[in-house]
Amino acid sequence: MRLNKYISHNTKYSRRDADKLIEEGRITINREVIKDYGFDIQEGDYVYIDKLPIKRRTELTMIVYNKPKGVLVTKKDDRGRATIYHKMNGKFRHFIPIGRLDYTSEGLLLLTDSPNVATALMNSNLPRTYNLKLDKPVTTEMVEAMKDGLSIDDASKGAHANSKIKSMDFSPFDAFEIRSQGEHFSKIRVTISEGKNRELRRFFGYFNANVLDLKRVGFGYIELNNLPTNKTRYFTRREYDDLYKFLKQKDKDDIIDDKNEENHKAQLKQNKKVRKQETRDKEYHKNRDKK
Repeated sequence: MRLNKYISHNTKYSRRDADKLIEEGRITINREVIKDYGFDIQEGDYVYIDKLPIKRRTELTMIVYNKPKGVLVTKKDDRGRATIYHKMNGKFRHFIPIGRLDYTSEGLLLLTDSPNVATALMNSNLPRTYNLKLDKPVTTEMVEAMKDGLSIDDASKGAHANSKIKSMDFSPFDAFEIRSQGEHFSKIRVTISEGKNRELRRFFGYFNANVLDLKRVGFGYIELNNLPTNKTRYFTRREYDDLYKFLKQKDKDDIIDDKNEENHKAQLKQNKKVRKQETRDKEYHKNRDKK
C-alpha cells in the first residue's frame, strides 16, 4: 500500500494531510525518514508520525443516520443553527459524514470513523436514491433531460445564494419514477450516481420547478427503510461485507490507476527526451550545412 494511503487509512489524517506530513519529513519507516508519497508499505514495516507509531486499523465503524430537516451537516455553524452533531449521540462526535444533505433536506446520511472510507465512498459512483416533491407536474422536457442528461450555462436556480458554481453538467439519471402528480405538484423517485452541489434542486430549477421536499432513501446498497427521523443505527454484518468488497475492488482499481499514472509520467519524460534530441539533431545538421 502506498505510504500516503496507508497513513490516511490508519489514522485521522486525510490523504492530503498525509502528503503534507511526508513532505515535512515527519514520517519515518524503520527509523528512516521517508519523503516519497508512493513508498510501498510492506508487512512488518514500522511507520511513525513524529516518533509515534501508526497502528494498522483492522476495523472500522459505519452508521446510518436519518437526518431531519432544519439541521446542518457540519461541525459548527457561525449562525448558531443546529448541526447533526447536536442531534446525534456524543460518541459519534468524531465521525465523518459521507456527502451532505442541505439544511432543508432530510433522510439517509452515512457516517464513519475512517477518513479513508469516507473519501472512497464520497468519490464513488454508487447510486443515490431520493424521493422528491415538486411544485408542478413533471413535463416532457424534464423526462427527456432525466433520460439524456443536461448541460446548463446558468444553474443558479435552486443553488445556495452564496454558491460560486454557475454552469453545471448533469449526467442521465440512473432511474426515475413518477409516483403521483396533480395540477400543482408531483412526487417522483430518482436515482443518480453523482453528488454535485444541490444537483437536484438546480436540475429542476432549470425548468422553473421548486423542490418542496427532498429525502434521500438510498446510498449504494444501504437503504433508509423504517429508521425513524433523528435516529442512528450501525451497519448490519451483510452491509459491512458489501462495504469490504467495495473497498477491496477500489484498492485494485487504485493500484491500476497508480501504475497507469506512473507509466504516463514516464512516457511524457521519454517524449521530452526525444524532442530534445530531435532539436539537437536539427541544430547539428543546420550548423553543418552552413559550413
